[in-house]
Amino acid sequence: MKLDEHLNGVKTVGICGHVRPDGDCIGSTMGLYLYLKKNYPEIKAEVFLEDIPDEFLFIQDADKINHTFTTDVESFDLFICIDCEKGRTGGAEKFFDAAKKTINIDHHISNPGTGDVTYIVPTSSSACELAYNVMDEAKIDKEIAQALYTGMVTDTGVFKYNSTSPKTYEIAGKLTSYGFDFTWLIDHVFYEKTYTQNQILGRALLESITLMDGKVIASVVSRQTMDFYGVNGNDLDGIVNQLMFTIGTDVAIFMYEDEPMLYRVSLRSNGNIDVSKVAKLLGGGGHVRASGCTLNGTAHDAINSITNYIQQQYDEKK
Repeated sequence: MKLDEHLNGVKTVGICGHVRPDGDCIGSTMGLYLYLKKNYPEIKAEVFLEDIPDEFLFIQDADKINHTFTTDVESFDLFICIDCEKGRTGGAEKFFDAAKKTINIDHHISNPGTGDVTYIVPTSSSACELAYNVMDEAKIDKEIAQALYTGMVTDTGVFKYNSTSPKTYEIAGKLTSYGFDFTWLIDHVFYEKTYTQNQILGRALLESITLMDGKVIASVVSRQTMDFYGVNGNDLDGIVNQLMFTIGTDVAIFMYEDEPMLYRVSLRSNGNIDVSKVAKLLGGGGHVRASGCTLNGTAHDAINSITNYIQQQYDEKK
């Protein structure tokens, strides 16, 4: 699929990603926005996302993202949902439903495909890799390349996850040729943390527990703890990945209390367990090695539900 083929006669384009946007979601939506802005200045384009972490504000025009989910466009000529299916777009779903034409681009295996045009490739490293594929390479510039590279870096764990293919490296190499400082970018979006973020990371690691003979590690950050440190959900990025580095662990579970008795759950796996199946059974989704969901109830009940589904997969392997 090539995006340019769907822009004939189009005057308005809406773009959205999933709730609680991560680097891949932000990079892919902004990459598409900048592509339209550069090559189709006559098109009115808008990006709809929830608030984004501060470390991604360096992306050009990130300050123009519509966080209010209000617009004077009654019905977009084209609406693009990328890095998720429409049910995970939060306040943007109404624009998707009202649009004259819709495109859904995604790499999550749990996405059945929602849209008039679908481009779903579960084996792709990231939504940004797919966004690159739908663009005309000759129309990409430094700012577009930087946005796309951002998402590829974050969703591949700096190119170490098994979804990273030779094609991924090829695209990443082409993007770096545009001249942005990719060394700084990797450090900034993937490794740098504030002092407070390091404190809450240490607290989460200190209070983690192992389950199922050490094959599962879990950590929970309560609302009270978040308020004590003055942090929000964005400050907790990366904790689940650090948990996954524990030797002997097949699955890492990280949860934080977004509201009383409502937990945001991140799951990571070394591949022995398909956490996308676990998340889907709990109303979420994602990848074999990285998924998430939202659960109501106590933290104890949430962990019990998750580990029960993990145990089912172990039992099936016997």
